[in-house]
Amino acid sequence: EVHLVESGGGLVQAGGSLRLSCQFSGFSSDDYAIGWLRQAPGKEREAVTCIRSIDGSTHDAKPVAGRFIISRDNAKNTVLLQMNSLKPEDTAVYYCWLNLSGPPYNHWGQGTQVTVSS
Repeated sequence: EVHLVESGGGLVQAGGSLRLSCQFSGFSSDDYAIGWLRQAPGKEREAVTCIRSIDGSTHDAKPVAGRFIISRDNAKNTVLLQMNSLKPEDTAVYYCWLNLSGPPYNHWGQGTQVTVSS
């Protein structure tokens, strides 16, 4: 069974930084993408960023490009999201997201709240 456990959310002032962590376990595939989605109050869940296991390539959503950095620690089965220059519009629940090459394809963690005050 896949497990995704997020940590690192909290309250920060605009312009500040936070780092999220997601520890993953319960699958053996070498071909996957892992990253982050977020959902703000009253809005649909949206993709933030992800990293592919095969080649380490990353894909950032435009609102966070240049501010958020995703990385992976293979030894610890952990993916990190360094969030810099945070804006109030980054306020959301952030979910760790795993996409596998076989069904069930998508998995999510329980989410962690990020609040950016102006």
